[in-house]
Amino acid sequence: MGVVFAAPVAAVPPTVESATDVALMVSAKAAVDRGFVFLATRQTDDGALSTSGFGRNAAVCALAGMAWLSSGSTPDRGPYGQELTRVTDYLLEHTQKSGFITVNDAESHGPMYGHGFATLYLAEVYGMSPRDDLRDKLQKAVDLIVRTQNAEGGWRYQPRPEDADISVTICQVMALRAARNAGLKVPKETIERCIDYVKRSQNADGGFRYMLTDGTSAFPRSAAGVVALYSAGIYEGPEISRGLDYLDLFLPVRAAPASDGHFFYGQYYAVQAMWQAGDERWLQWDPAIRDLLRERQQE
Repeated sequence: MGVVFAAPVAAVPPTVESATDVALMVSAKAAVDRGFVFLATRQTDDGALSTSGFGRNAAVCALAGMAWLSSGSTPDRGPYGQELTRVTDYLLEHTQKSGFITVNDAESHGPMYGHGFATLYLAEVYGMSPRDDLRDKLQKAVDLIVRTQNAEGGWRYQPRPEDADISVTICQVMALRAARNAGLKVPKETIERCIDYVKRSQNADGGFRYMLTDGTSAFPRSAAGVVALYSAGIYEGPEISRGLDYLDLFLPVRAAPASDGHFFYGQYYAVQAMWQAGDERWLQWDPAIRDLLRERQQE
């Protein structure tokens, strides 16, 4: 099955070749800083990002927390320490006895998305926070993922081992990887079954299909498929090579529309795939998506 949860390969950072490159990187950092502030101004006292709707969804709140973590802040420390504490409180308060993390009045059609992102976030902050209940609730969240894996080796919208798709599966395997990195128990068999499922989801063109019964490849789900393999500890091999070759066909260009509902979803995973790939792939993808996003940021 390959190496499970092996250490990631080191990515090659982009080389600064001119004053223009430096200016663009500085501009990108400024755009990120504005994004941090935007999120902070939306957070409510209870840790959500709005008083109603998807701003209270577990996935949305967890992803905001992941963004603030990238600033170098940790719960109660750094410029966004208080925001991170509130997010952590919010997610832990909405962790059920079963380990399922969900906000009843803000569920999407697929609450396992929210559970996966929330578990990923809590695994990242585990060890940074003195909360006594963090480890117990995190382990229960991990255990729920383990027991809801279906016979094919993947996960689906609801916390039940029924059908599966590549989009929900990537959320769960990333959460399991983060939890394993933090020292929590994740069964090897769960990961091996997931690897088998993801590999069987790959088409001959290198792309990935949404479900085993859906034969079409597409960029967003293929980016997720490659990152699922990376998260499961597979860093090389024909599946990785063919997947990256397929993603190369979708290098971001400024003329590309961002109106597709899956544009940001695809780029979220594609950036991670290309960072892991390193070398020339990262050197091409990073400035392309960086400058595209910077130019499209609203005032």
